Amino acid sequence: MKGGPLDGIRVLELSQIIAGPFCGQNLADMGADVVKIEPPGGEGMRILGQFTPGESKSFHALNRGKRSIVMDLKNPEAQAVVHKMIVEFDVFIVNSRFGVTKRLNVDYDTLKKYRPDIVYFDNTGYGTSGPSAKRSGSDIVAQAFSGLMAGDKKIDEIGAPSAISASPIGDYTAGLAGAMGIVSALFHRQKTGEGQLVTASLLQAALAIQGTSVSKLPMADKILLDPMLKKVKAIRERGGSYAEQLAAKTHMMGASMRLYYGGYPVKDGAILLGALTPRNREQMRTALGLEGEPTGSPGFNPLDPANDPVVAEVFEQIQAIMRTKTMNEWIEVFDQHGAPVGKVNMPEEMVYEAQVKEMGYMYEYDHPVTGPELMPGPVVNMSLTPTGTENPSPPLGYHTDQILAEHGFDIQKISALRTAGAVC
Repeated sequence: MKGGPLDGIRVLELSQIIAGPFCGQNLADMGADVVKIEPPGGEGMRILGQFTPGESKSFHALNRGKRSIVMDLKNPEAQAVVHKMIVEFDVFIVNSRFGVTKRLNVDYDTLKKYRPDIVYFDNTGYGTSGPSAKRSGSDIVAQAFSGLMAGDKKIDEIGAPSAISASPIGDYTAGLAGAMGIVSALFHRQKTGEGQLVTASLLQAALAIQGTSVSKLPMADKILLDPMLKKVKAIRERGGSYAEQLAAKTHMMGASMRLYYGGYPVKDGAILLGALTPRNREQMRTALGLEGEPTGSPGFNPLDPANDPVVAEVFEQIQAIMRTKTMNEWIEVFDQHGAPVGKVNMPEEMVYEAQVKEMGYMYEYDHPVTGPELMPGPVVNMSLTPTGTENPSPPLGYHTDQILAEHGFDIQKISALRTAGAVC
C-alpha cells in the first residue's frame, strides 16, 4: 500500500521455501518494493503442492506483494545484471546453504562493492562458522537439532520423533528476526550512512524461542534441570528409548501442571486450558466445581512421585467433567470466571472465525492466474502508516521485463539476455 512505513525502500530477494520469503513478505507488508529473483522453473515452493502449474497455496501465502523476475544466476551475464541492479536497491535477502552466494557472486563482500551501504540479510541453517556450518539445513532438522522437537515431546506411534509441528516455527521465527534486523539496520544507516551484514539461522531462531529450556542458571537448575538431565543420560547410556527419555523429562517437569495447562476432549471437539498463575488455576477449579481438590493445597509437591496417583485421579475427574458440555458451553462457563481457555479450532476454518473477520486479519486478493483468494494479512498494524499489501503473489517471471526496463535495459538488451539464458 502507498504510504507504508517502508515506502521507498527497495528490496532484492533471492530466497526460497519459507524463512527468506517470509522475511521479504513482512517487508512488503510494510510498504517496501520487494523484487524476488527466481530460477528458471521457479523456486521450490511454487512446485511443492502446486494445484496448477507453478502455483501453490504455500507460495501464495509467503510471497504476497512481491514482483518476480526469472534469472539463472549460474550464468555470468545474469550475475552482471544483479551487480548493475543492486546499485538501486537498499536491501538484499538470501537464504541458502553456506557458500552458495559466493559461488554465484552475490555474497555480501561482492555486492557491497557496487552498493557500499547495502543492508544484506543472510539466513542459513546453522550459522556461518563451526562444525555444522556447511551442512544443509531445514526447519524439521533445526527443530530436532535445537531440542525444540524433544522439548515439545514430539513422538509418534512407533516411538520415533514426530515429523514436524503444524507450522515450521524455526523458519517463521528466522524470517521475522530477519525483518527486524533489516529494519534496525536501515535505521542505523539513516543515522550513520553505513550498511551492514545481518545474519540469522534456523538454529539461532529455534534456540531463541526456547529461552527457559536451553539456558543455564546453576542456582535454579540444581533443583529441577540437573536431576532430569542426569536421569536422561542414564537412560541413554543403558540404551533406553527416545520414549523413555521423554517420559523422564515429562515427569521431572511436574505432571500436575498438565491438569490446568493442556487440552481436554468435550462433547463436540476439544478445549484448551491455559492457566499460567495460581489465580487462573483457582478460576478453573471453581468453573469445574473442583474447589479444594488436593493439588491446589499449599503443601502439595507436584515433583514428588508419591503424589502421582493424586494427580492421576484429579486428571480423570477433569476429563469426565469436560465431556459433559460442548465447546461453546464450556467457553461460556470459563468466561464467567475470567479463566484463559479456548476452543481447539482447525486452522482451515479460521478464515470464517468471527474474531478473525472482525479484526480484518484476512485480506482479499485477485490473483492474475488463479483468481480470488483470502490470505492472512500483515503480522502487525500501525495507526499512521498502513501495513499490508494490495497485491497477491506474482506469477513466475511476471515482472521480468518491467524490472529490467527500470534498470536501464532496453528491448534489444533484454532479448539478448534471454538468448544467452541469463533471464527468462
